[in-house]
Amino acid sequence: MADRLTDLLKTRPWLLADGATGTNFFAMGLQHGDAPEIWNLERPDDVVRHYRSFIDAGSDIILTNTFGGTANRLKLHNAQDKVFEINKAAAELARRAVEESGRDDVIVAGSMGPTGDLFEPIGPLTIDQGAEAFAEQAKGLAAGGADLLWIETISAVDEVKAAVAGAKAAGLPYAITLSFDTNGRTMMGVTPAQFAALAHELDPVPLAFGGNCGTGASELMAALLNLQEAKAPDDVIVAKSNCGIPQYVEGAIEYTGTPELMADYARLALDAGVRIIGGCCGTTPDHIRAMRTALESHEKGDAPDMELVVAKLGEISKGAEQQQAGPLGEIPEAPKGRRREGRRRGRAAG
Repeated sequence: MADRLTDLLKTRPWLLADGATGTNFFAMGLQHGDAPEIWNLERPDDVVRHYRSFIDAGSDIILTNTFGGTANRLKLHNAQDKVFEINKAAAELARRAVEESGRDDVIVAGSMGPTGDLFEPIGPLTIDQGAEAFAEQAKGLAAGGADLLWIETISAVDEVKAAVAGAKAAGLPYAITLSFDTNGRTMMGVTPAQFAALAHELDPVPLAFGGNCGTGASELMAALLNLQEAKAPDDVIVAKSNCGIPQYVEGAIEYTGTPELMADYARLALDAGVRIIGGCCGTTPDHIRAMRTALESHEKGDAPDMELVVAKLGEISKGAEQQQAGPLGEIPEAPKGRRREGRRRGRAAG
């Protein structure tokens, strides 16, 4: 089946995705603890302005304001009965932003972040229950006009399976990214090579897969290099890195990644064979603009090694440095005293 993303990739060596949602909404007045997804109903013009800021900066793919758009997350804000409405509105607003921009080559990707709940046997959620939650969200995004679904910041294999089942129920193709943020693995222990192997077994297979979020560009680049042995020649790989790490400066959160660093990351990602490159938490339109300029002026070179990644982007974890491709294996239990739900809620805003 033809789809807009695949068609566009046939004509382009790379596509530039967008940056952060919450980081930029905070600058527009979003308060900590509030759900950015509610703005799809209450402040639609600001949501369109957010989308336009990335389109105008050069993004070819924009993600909808629906990272926390499942009932599992929206119930924290008494909005669990508005899942379809919120997700549909987000996609419609993205379509409006694309139309207003005058560009006809921008992809609207329906963002689907983790539920925030743990899956059995560690937590109470079953794969079927997760799939039902994702399907409700996905159907709203499809009704609003999303070109594809963008499953992101996932850590567990069971949540991958649930999200893919939800996407399938909506009848849209999908891309999927995991967050490799724990010594070269996801928080639930999945390595990049294991994820690449899993991606080939999913039904349907993703249009694209890779990594997002994490602890910065150097660690994400290391993760992508670590999946090289497991990927197929025609796989479309995604890199959507955080803009450095957050720091508390004079009463506000600032990220350490400069536009220059993100431009270096974009060039290295392209050299590594990444076809879709963007930013995650902390990434502003200014960063995306610098990445666009860097990609347009860069001639693809040889894939970087870890030494060059460290020299350009900073240190990586020992786990990422030493990691080798291997079979999928068992998924380890979550560390005692750390709840994935809380951690993901903190990340939801980007």
